[in-house]
Amino acid sequence: MAGRSPSRGRSSQYAWLITAPLALFALVCLVFYWLAKPTWWHHWAGSLLVLVAFIIAHVSVLSVVVRRQALLVVLNEIPLILAIYFLPPVPVILAPTIASLVTQLRSRTDTTKTAYNVAKSAARTAAALVVVSCMPHIRGAGPGTWGILAAAVATATIVSWLSYAGVITVVQDRRAGQDALRAGSQTLVTAAINIVVGLVFLVALDATWWAAIPLGLLLLAMTFVLRSFSEFFRQHRTLTEVYELTQAMREQGTDGSLPDVLLSRVRTLMRAEYATLWLPAQGRHPEVLLTARVDGKGLLDIAPTPPPVREEAIRSGHTIPVGPRFGETMHLRPYLRDSRVKDVIAVPLRSGQTSVGCLEVINRLGDAVTFRDADVQVLETIAAHAAVAVENARLVERLRYDAYHDRLTSLPNRRRMIDALAESVKVRAGEVVAVMLFDVDGLRDVNESMGHAAGDKLLAEVAQRLRGIAGPGALVGRIGGDEFVVTLRTDNAEETVRLATEMREQLRGPMVVGSLTLDVDTAAGVALHPDHGDDPDALLRRAELAANAAKALPYGVQLFHPALESRAVRRLGLAADLRRALDEGALEVHYQPKVSIQDRHLIGVECLARWQHPAHGEVSPEDFVAVAEHTGQLNRLTEVVLTAGLRHCREWADAGRPLSIAVNLSARTLLDPRFPDQVHELLKQYRVPAGQVTFEISEPGMLGEVERALPTLYRLRDLGVRLSVDDFGTGASSLSYLRQLPVHEVKIDGSFVEGMATDSGDLAIVRAVIGLSREFGLTVVAEGVESELTLNLLADLGCEIGQGYLFSRPLPVERLNMWLSAQTEPEETPTGEVRRLRAVG
Repeated sequence: MAGRSPSRGRSSQYAWLITAPLALFALVCLVFYWLAKPTWWHHWAGSLLVLVAFIIAHVSVLSVVVRRQALLVVLNEIPLILAIYFLPPVPVILAPTIASLVTQLRSRTDTTKTAYNVAKSAARTAAALVVVSCMPHIRGAGPGTWGILAAAVATATIVSWLSYAGVITVVQDRRAGQDALRAGSQTLVTAAINIVVGLVFLVALDATWWAAIPLGLLLLAMTFVLRSFSEFFRQHRTLTEVYELTQAMREQGTDGSLPDVLLSRVRTLMRAEYATLWLPAQGRHPEVLLTARVDGKGLLDIAPTPPPVREEAIRSGHTIPVGPRFGETMHLRPYLRDSRVKDVIAVPLRSGQTSVGCLEVINRLGDAVTFRDADVQVLETIAAHAAVAVENARLVERLRYDAYHDRLTSLPNRRRMIDALAESVKVRAGEVVAVMLFDVDGLRDVNESMGHAAGDKLLAEVAQRLRGIAGPGALVGRIGGDEFVVTLRTDNAEETVRLATEMREQLRGPMVVGSLTLDVDTAAGVALHPDHGDDPDALLRRAELAANAAKALPYGVQLFHPALESRAVRRLGLAADLRRALDEGALEVHYQPKVSIQDRHLIGVECLARWQHPAHGEVSPEDFVAVAEHTGQLNRLTEVVLTAGLRHCREWADAGRPLSIAVNLSARTLLDPRFPDQVHELLKQYRVPAGQVTFEISEPGMLGEVERALPTLYRLRDLGVRLSVDDFGTGASSLSYLRQLPVHEVKIDGSFVEGMATDSGDLAIVRAVIGLSREFGLTVVAEGVESELTLNLLADLGCEIGQGYLFSRPLPVERLNMWLSAQTEPEETPTGEVRRLRAVG
């Protein structure tokens, strides 16, 4: 389609509707005047002079372009006045008619236009003679004659003007005819000036024929001056239009409307029938091929430019003008004839050494007018600005795309998801809009063990898989390092949870990363509009809270509920208060006794932090420990508890009541290489033997951190402190931990101990743990001992140490000392004096 010219409306054959009446009128007048004065040929010398004058006038034309047609204002009023005054009617009609025919044949105009222009010249002259015939007989070159001749020539001009508007109307449309009528009205001013000049010539020649010499010289001088002024104004107009065009491209060219701003203005500026912009496909940008046509309201997606011309411009990187005035591209002219194109200029749009497109103008308006070198320079100037505008537009689009998309996965980012969610909430008012957040588990392990490139590949694979399973009605985005969001419309909460569960299961399939095949797990949080809010930020935040809660669930999917947010908000508000409490010593350390099950000896205490908030009351350890982990205060909290335990351990030893202490450690603390040195300094400061200190490490908290924590654990063991696995049985790799960790003790989770008296499953787990620990030579501690029956069962199974409310709840140090005095008594043993419980119950 690139080389085929689009249709131009009605057929040009409709011009005969105007041409035929004009020709008939002129012929009738010619016959009438011929019969009236058959001796007209006696004035053949004067007739030849007038014919030459008309030919010169037709060559010196003023071109006025109206849409797709060029209005030729011929300066023939001067010879017409002289012809009417000095010659009989027949040569007056024949001279301009023959001059018009010669001019049309010289410019090789098609038959239809030639016939119209010749008929118009004959008809306008005949109309002028009719006016003269209706007036009083001309006598001398006085004022009366001036009026007659002025009326006659003005009539000829009006006939020419109206016939032109008529032919434009029948060939194109009514609107085009109206435009031609308005544009042609300017010729009346030119005609009036020519009439005045013609009358001056008449008066001078009537007085003496010698006046022809100075008049001729004056005419030549006027022609030169007028052409100079015309060229000056043309250049000024061109510069003004180029400036306005570049301003428009700078102001509007970056919002995607560059072709609309550029093409119509270029076509008008270059006086071309077509202006085309071609941009090849590049990256995310598709191919652009748009054309502005002189009588078209919009842009066409085709172009009349012959493809070889454009290819030559792109290949060479230089402007390729093809037409009658450009001999260096003569080898391309056959392509113009094949495409029915008169002339074309193709300028490549350059960005450095690369061609990013092509700007083309086709068919200079006007049958006798073609593109020239000055037009090439103007179009090259425009193309230079257009190339910058194209690059700027693509840069702005790229920046806009990058601002709303994740670079790694090309998915919408958090900002884009929030905007899209806001639009969905607004458009789908009253409907359920679901926000499902998927948190990828194990990404940090992949990054640390295989490198960030492998982690990026894993995320890209998750993105691709999630995009495939989400469905066409869903929007998938990546809002964080390992967080993906899916928004879609659903029926209700149950349906959303079901969809999230199915999508999570499909995401869990094997993923190949490098040489490994990984089974990546995710946690899914679900929030709904309108149930959980209308604000997009709030919906995303609540979905994140639900995803965090889902990590602790076996099925990994959690629907948001207000308790999650209230707890998270409460934790956030506690951060500053916790720091102040640690600095001011507002946290208390409570101590829960640990008792040997067989002989009821008190062997030590577990140190447990407690916080009584002045506004919120008692804060659960789970909450403030989580706050400490997320705000970087965990090491300070551990130091406070350990310091308090060691201080009281020293006091009890000095009072003759030696007790060991146990302190809980977070996996994050074990990743700090400075912690063993800190423990060593505190042990020396309070003169506590290392064997009296036990560090309890939660098994679930160690998942995924074993290898990284081992160096610290070995250093602590080398110090002489005891290590215990806390909450044993609730993790995913219990047996392997017992083989890897340098521990001395296993602490059975209280949830199993509390139910062992009534639940055979819990009893079996406790029996298995005790048996396994004996095989590894480890001490067993049972948490959650709350009844004598449980205590007896543990004794029968061979459990060594018990801890629970049956003995005592955690107590402040003052109450613990009172409890020691009231509930224990000294007993001598081979290893020294110990405290023995008086009674249990």
